[in-house]
Amino acid sequence: MKCIVTAGPTYEPLDEVRRLTSFSTGRLGSELVNFLAARGHDVTLLIGEQAPWRGERHAQRVETFTTTANLRDRLQALASPSVGGVFHAAAVSDFSFGKVWCQPPQGAPTELKTSKLSSREGTLLAELVPTPKIIANLRQWFPEARLVGWKYEVGGERGRVVRLAGEQIAECHTDACVANGSAYGAGFGLVRGGGEYLHLPDTAALFAALEELMGERPAART
Repeated sequence: MKCIVTAGPTYEPLDEVRRLTSFSTGRLGSELVNFLAARGHDVTLLIGEQAPWRGERHAQRVETFTTTANLRDRLQALASPSVGGVFHAAAVSDFSFGKVWCQPPQGAPTELKTSKLSSREGTLLAELVPTPKIIANLRQWFPEARLVGWKYEVGGERGRVVRLAGEQIAECHTDACVANGSAYGAGFGLVRGGGEYLHLPDTAALFAALEELMGERPAART
């Protein structure tokens, strides 16, 4: 089956030398790729250019992405009803930079527009603008695929993460969401629509469950 896995972080430029990014190694997505390839699937990996994980990647095709917009473009370029599974594990930046101002010790802030922002003129004030959610477009691009998102949370408790995962499924018309992070605790939660939830103790169990999900008959789309 044709599969696409996204992994690693996007970044958003502040200027031509500074970036905003996420803490993501790309390891989990890369290991999922290796599992799927070993099981005979035709896998494309989209991996963040800044991902530090340098382990093996056995995908048939590997492409790197940079910004959130670049990842969006690469996924849209792969759009096809023949894709059977999309596993969107990339740590997409929730924000990009808008306007940037310099706040001098005295006086009003001044908007900056330059290729390299100076730190010598005062405190920098940066506007953070939410980035559009790529996952909301996946159903349009991959109408027949099993779509799986990720919900990584570091604050709160397990029930909250599972609830947020369910909300993502409902809002983005995906089939499942993997819940993990320190808020979830050890292991992973595989959340399905309608509140169905399965706890998986390790990556081996998670990967097997994701492959099983791919083989199920797709539910009717409304």
